[in-house]
Amino acid sequence: MNKTIQELEKMARKLRYNVVQMIGVGQKGHLGGSCSLADIVAVLYFSRMKHKPENPSWEDRDRFLLSKGHAALIQYAALAEAGYFSKDEINKVKSLGAMLQGHPDMKTTPGIEANTGSLGQGLSMACGIAAGLKLDKKESNVYCIIGDGEIAEGQIWEAAMTASYYKLDNLVVFLDKNNLQATGQIIRRYNTNPLVEKWLAFGWHVLETDGHNIKEIIETLDKADTIKGQPKLIIAHTIKGKGIPFAEDVVAFHNGELTQDQFEQACKELT
Repeated sequence: MNKTIQELEKMARKLRYNVVQMIGVGQKGHLGGSCSLADIVAVLYFSRMKHKPENPSWEDRDRFLLSKGHAALIQYAALAEAGYFSKDEINKVKSLGAMLQGHPDMKTTPGIEANTGSLGQGLSMACGIAAGLKLDKKESNVYCIIGDGEIAEGQIWEAAMTASYYKLDNLVVFLDKNNLQATGQIIRRYNTNPLVEKWLAFGWHVLETDGHNIKEIIETLDKADTIKGQPKLIIAHTIKGKGIPFAEDVVAFHNGELTQDQFEQACKELT
């Protein structure tokens, strides 16, 4: 699973391409937030995490929870590329009875650890899983991704206190700081800044990284591994819609439609 930087960069482009394929033409899909996570997800699934696609329930696996479950397409792309299910499934997303629905569903999709999408809940579930692994004396880590709009939810901060109180140092959380939420800029809707000071006050070890620099993401994860006795938060500075020029930093592509021309342009940019 240990790939080179160049291989991981290529994988991130492939994941974005798969996201575009899943959205297609003339139907809404969460393009922006999925593409902002592609580099992080590529590192986690293809370089960092212990997991076995042929055995999704392997007890010693690392766990991944996408708390901002509306960005499920990027996780589906990674699961498909990793071999959890046939790539043919990505052509059936959100179809009646399909394996891949609009939000992650652990009952239908191999590799999904929790049903997420009701914002604010994923971090609580990640805390519970991390605490359980500690009780079982497992060496596995729990990785969770939350959004900078999502942290307006109060449950996030209850979970943050819990993780600190129980010293869940097997919990690593990425905060996708792309500065946009569904209806506009974070600072103009519900300003969740400043981030570093808040998480430090809640007892977390806080790191920051360029969420689109594969090498830096890996180095930041390496630093996080050295921290004991505290949960770790990595603030990832990202661009919504990264990799697709016409969609970058454009709120309309939080959950928007692609025209035929846009679809073709996006595919061309990512191949």
